[in-house]
Amino acid sequence: MSRHSRVGRFRRPRIATLLVNLGALSASSLTVITAPGAAAADTLLSQGRPATASSQEGDGYSAAAAVDGNLTGTRWASQWTDSQWLRVDLGAKADLSRVVLTWESAYGKSYEIQASDNGTDWRTLKTVTSGDGGTDDLAVSGEGRYVRMLGTARSSGYGYSLWEFQVYGSPDDTTPPPAGGAVKVTGAQGNWQLQVGGQPYTVKGFTWGPAMADAPTYMPDLKSMGVNTVRTWGTDSSSKPLLDAAAANGIRVINGFWLQPGGGPGSGGCVNYVTDTTYKNNMLTEFAKWVDTYKSHPGTLMWNVGNESVLGLQNCYSGGELETQRNAYTTFVNDVAKKIHSIDPDHPVTSTDAWTGAWPYYKRNAPDLDLYAMNSYGDICNVQKDWESGGYTKPYIITEGGPAGEWEVPDDANGIPDEPTDVQKADGYTKAWNCVTGHKGVALGATLFHYGTEHDFGGVWFNVLSGGLKRLSYYAVKRAYAGSTAGDNTPPVISDMAVSPASAAPAGGEFTVRADVRDPDGDPIAYKIFLSGNYAGGDKALVEAKWRSTGNGTFAVTAPAKLGVWKVYIEARDGKGNAGIETKSVKVVAPPVSGTNVALGKPTTASSYQAEYGDCPCTAAKATDGDPDTRWASDWSDPQWIQVDLKEPTAIRGLQLNWDPAYAKSYEVQVSDDGSTWRSVYSTTSGNGDIDTLDVSTTARHVRLQLTARGTAWGYSLHEFGVYS
Repeated sequence: MSRHSRVGRFRRPRIATLLVNLGALSASSLTVITAPGAAAADTLLSQGRPATASSQEGDGYSAAAAVDGNLTGTRWASQWTDSQWLRVDLGAKADLSRVVLTWESAYGKSYEIQASDNGTDWRTLKTVTSGDGGTDDLAVSGEGRYVRMLGTARSSGYGYSLWEFQVYGSPDDTTPPPAGGAVKVTGAQGNWQLQVGGQPYTVKGFTWGPAMADAPTYMPDLKSMGVNTVRTWGTDSSSKPLLDAAAANGIRVINGFWLQPGGGPGSGGCVNYVTDTTYKNNMLTEFAKWVDTYKSHPGTLMWNVGNESVLGLQNCYSGGELETQRNAYTTFVNDVAKKIHSIDPDHPVTSTDAWTGAWPYYKRNAPDLDLYAMNSYGDICNVQKDWESGGYTKPYIITEGGPAGEWEVPDDANGIPDEPTDVQKADGYTKAWNCVTGHKGVALGATLFHYGTEHDFGGVWFNVLSGGLKRLSYYAVKRAYAGSTAGDNTPPVISDMAVSPASAAPAGGEFTVRADVRDPDGDPIAYKIFLSGNYAGGDKALVEAKWRSTGNGTFAVTAPAKLGVWKVYIEARDGKGNAGIETKSVKVVAPPVSGTNVALGKPTTASSYQAEYGDCPCTAAKATDGDPDTRWASDWSDPQWIQVDLKEPTAIRGLQLNWDPAYAKSYEVQVSDDGSTWRSVYSTTSGNGDIDTLDVSTTARHVRLQLTARGTAWGYSLHEFGVYS
């Protein structure tokens, strides 16, 4: 959250072995078909189990069709060569007694029935050399978890085709229970409890941020905080180091599975949950594989299917179709829950969304979920009220929670979300935990957001370990989970941060930042000042600014060249692994130019303009209207020009060009006395956008920008074309 290929013509991400094709329905929703002659003591072991094949003739002939219980309506068909196979995973080792093959007309003349304990090393149970099609009811003796038909000779020019591949026998009951005991949701309405190995278990957790491979480094720290659970959004082969390290430290994992469209990385795209059976089958395939892989791992706590998809479907559909898709999605989640339960009855299944309005869909369509799950931040204390008013009959956990998010806070004076202070964020975690534990017998705990180490825009807002440095929020969560932070060295506390001028910092000039900073342990403090252009240009990275201390918690900071609203951060480090971080916004504007803008409001023309695109029409006159929020925009071609008529010969001292992101890499400044004959007074071939302040000394009535090479694939666009006298 690895991409591997699969055999066959079709490929999709994150499937590391041959594709296991499952039907969209779980085994519990199918009718079991018993082959003629099957002994009464035999159990049909193969129906609805994960199946794979060496190949398939097309989308409608997957391996799953041979184990779906439909003897006449669906079938597996291979490619048209002799060496092909079909395999079923029984989920656990079994004593095998009978294999029944119901052939379509393309049958196997010669084939073997083989068994394996690991899917790699095979032993032959039965060899057929004179097959004649129809139904082959074969008595076998042996044991294994995997059973396959290995075709060696076809009966015709087609491939091999089976209506059903049925394996009978007795399950091996020696599979050990999960280490530490089964995980169960116990109790009755309003008095539920999560239990692990029969003992009460309240989820005291974090969402997991570092690389899976780094889990051994961070798990001891989490354990020291009183954390007993971490949550992931995706589960695959990379999950094992996390599960191993968690178990070694007495911590459990909520193993997540992505479904589109969700929240967060990796969720991507829009799916039609009514018609896209291929996607649903593929997801069932992948999820079943990893559930089977990790169901007995001592680190597994529960399975979490999807993340914020009921809410996320609004980005794909609307109206009645949105309702249809939400019902289809939650119905599919229920199919997944049934499939997981059939493989792993010892761990609960839940599904996360970001809106309690999703719960009615789960209530209606997903009865096989053991509990609900919710991501909630500033509104977390209203989850209890929504649960009570909704008449729900399942408990829940909070799978993301903490201080108010970017989407929940009011805007500041510069029109961007006003990020809470470090103190407010710490209080937000405390409040969140108190609201979770206050819903006794229903809210079974939380994985708060976020145990991450990123030191960027989002990392500073939510991570308790930004850049590996512990924040006030880290200690707030430790107090909640472990009960105390007595004896801990804690971070510097920053208060009363202010920026001046907050709404008019000149590009390339200095502005002032000040704050009161106190360290509760009296540690010496080292400072850094960072800038983020997230709102100015979408770059979420934090870059250290050019800055200098002027004493008493005051700093002179050089503004970036790019105009727009930036975030400035004070980071105060105590040398003990802690940091306080505070942030405010600063609006970077064009630097002042001495003199008068004689182009303001004067007749302005251009070679072209965009009539319709985004904020357009973007006529030439908008480059000389004095409003930095409007712009002229040309066609997307070279060359272009824009010119202003000053109405009379005017002494010119300079120009200031305020570029939109669509800037000129090469251009000339030309002047004219009559609007026909032009002379060049400035040229460049290395323009980089933002603000160009040019010294030009001449007298003319007309001023033109002759634009010859664009800096982007778009056209040319100017917010302001200033001519100063």
